[in-house]
Amino acid sequence: MDRAQAQERLLTFSDRLHEIRTGFERPFWVANISELFERLSYYAAFASLARYLHETLNFRVEQASSLTGLFGGLVWFLAAFGGTLADRLGFRRSLSLAYLILSCSYFLLGSLAAPWLAPVRNAVPLIVLVTFVLMLPALGIALVKPSIVGTTARASKENVRSIGYSIYYTLVNIGGAAGPYVASWVHQHMRVENVFRAAALSVFAMFFAVLLLYKEPRRSNEVQTVSLGQAAKNFGTVLSNPRFMLFLLIFSGYWIVFWQEFIILPLYIHNYVDPNANTELMLSAGPLTVISLQMVVSFLTQKWPAFRSITLGTLISGLAWILLIVHPTFPTAVLTLVLVALGEITQSPRYYEYISRLAPPGQQGTYMGFAFLPIGIGSLIGGWFGGKLIHHFGEVTHQPGRIWWAVTGVGVATAALLWIYDKSVRTGSVDPAK
Repeated sequence: MDRAQAQERLLTFSDRLHEIRTGFERPFWVANISELFERLSYYAAFASLARYLHETLNFRVEQASSLTGLFGGLVWFLAAFGGTLADRLGFRRSLSLAYLILSCSYFLLGSLAAPWLAPVRNAVPLIVLVTFVLMLPALGIALVKPSIVGTTARASKENVRSIGYSIYYTLVNIGGAAGPYVASWVHQHMRVENVFRAAALSVFAMFFAVLLLYKEPRRSNEVQTVSLGQAAKNFGTVLSNPRFMLFLLIFSGYWIVFWQEFIILPLYIHNYVDPNANTELMLSAGPLTVISLQMVVSFLTQKWPAFRSITLGTLISGLAWILLIVHPTFPTAVLTLVLVALGEITQSPRYYEYISRLAPPGQQGTYMGFAFLPIGIGSLIGGWFGGKLIHHFGEVTHQPGRIWWAVTGVGVATAALLWIYDKSVRTGSVDPAK
């Protein structure tokens, strides 16, 4: 009997492998591999941006931090409209346009100090020019995200679709880990401007890959895409839900804390801990932790209520920064990033689950679009907030360690507000996500 069961399991495993080999059309692989390189480019640029703005373009730390927050945050505000536009244009045209925009954007970003841009720098205030260039990548990424996710849905058979999204999420994190590594290598061997040119080259190669290898996947029985006007109207519907909007505003505190690893941590380590530290490579610690532990943490927390996981993950990411208060060294910074990532993988899957269950029938798309709003708010406010902290405690009072007391305070306060929301506002309503 045991032998028969073993043969049956072997057959099932063999059949499953066959399903995976035959369950994905070529557009699935082209799109998802291109997403790996898009994330590589984005995180390579993000890993070097704060120091590039401060050290090469000579922005004050407050300005460099705010501009870095703008780069990280704007894309999430455009995500919902980007999905509508991608459906209208088609995924092949959307991806081609997106990668062309991104390649030009990263090249311009790395060329801001170049002699050939001197006439533009002389005609326009530098902060205006930089702000404009930093906004351009958001236009491309807002088209990439829905096109990749949409391709995964259309180019995967139903029986392997969940595996398809797992592949997507894994490749995103591989790109997120590889980006800081590429930035580190380029910065060590060349000028920092070349980090952005390498990012431009990466996505420019994906432009040709899409043109040559990607074929528009067939449409299934999908709901007709809404117009941009209808999408804007749906925004108003969600805005009229005060409980949901309150939750999003509270949860923005999590991302204010999270984005400090890109906004002020590289500046802090370089200026106050070790000027020779490899701050780009350091930022690979988070994505590598996500890749290694996501499935383990998801298994351990799968029976917890979603809101408990969200609150606990927020608390873990907030408390992680205490390590830098106790022992401000480069290895401690790496360990801090590991703990921040542990908080991320505790809350992130359950957060999207919570939003999907909270959405009324027929409004899932709109609600999921708003799910990205705290990420954008957190980056924009986090840029301003981090800049104020590093200027005041670093340059004015010369007590840089106090930066992390403030960051930790925001994380703990956000977890406390989520707990209060859970016990009062959320449980006092008819909440399908309870």
